[in-house]
Amino acid sequence: MSLHNFKNWTDSLTEEDIKLPVLFIGHGSPMNGIEDNEFSQTWAKMGKEVTRPKAVIVVSAHWLTRGTHVTAMEEPKTIHDFGGFPQALFDVEYPAKGSPELAKETASLITSTDVGLDHDWGLDHGTWTVVRHMYPDADIPVLQLSIDYGKPAEYHYNLAKQLSALRKKGVLIIGSGNMVHNLRMIDWRKLNEPNYGFDWAIEMNDIFKQKIQGGDHKALMEYEKLSKSAKLAIPTPDHYYPLMYILGLQDNKDELSFFNDKLVGGSLNMTSVKIG
Repeated sequence: MSLHNFKNWTDSLTEEDIKLPVLFIGHGSPMNGIEDNEFSQTWAKMGKEVTRPKAVIVVSAHWLTRGTHVTAMEEPKTIHDFGGFPQALFDVEYPAKGSPELAKETASLITSTDVGLDHDWGLDHGTWTVVRHMYPDADIPVLQLSIDYGKPAEYHYNLAKQLSALRKKGVLIIGSGNMVHNLRMIDWRKLNEPNYGFDWAIEMNDIFKQKIQGGDHKALMEYEKLSKSAKLAIPTPDHYYPLMYILGLQDNKDELSFFNDKLVGGSLNMTSVKIG
């Protein structure tokens, strides 16, 4: 599809034709990419319930850059950006196509900063471990949008607003991270205990859901002020920032629901959000 044809296709759609939801997905361990568990089963179900997209754009916690970039290659590689896992996980390839045309269209929508067209990255595990369950045939183009890690939460929230037109043009936008993500404090002995969370993780999971449900985006952008527990839940904001993109894409007509609302290993949550 040429850029001209892509724009003709997207311009022919109106809000009445299609308006896709946006998803924040807690991706958790890379092993969720190959395991048949409650989280991956929900992802697969979500892929069937959401109107089939023309393309998917993922903001992954695992692509942190200086400046903002979007993958623009025809065939993005599958990136195995982890260590210490079984060989079966490294053997996974997710051969979804890219879309240089959509990459250019996405870059053109963002006017607050220059967006680089990237030909080196690919699909990291924040993307393919989730999307391969949603769309196992790998027959939908998948792109990634990077996170400018030097910018604050509000910057990412406002940048996302510029992508709102894509919701009406057949593009599913996913933020992939975890709201509560403190790997250093995981209790490995409790990893298989269902819904096990430390008191501070339970507290922050509840606060996050309350603020999201209430539409208090300002409080969520200033997450450090929510509680003393916030520093434990978000020692670094890489896995939290993808949520900002999804909240930035919300409008006042969107319905909202949570899924995979569970804690893992004491210090990680899988809580995910569907908007729209």
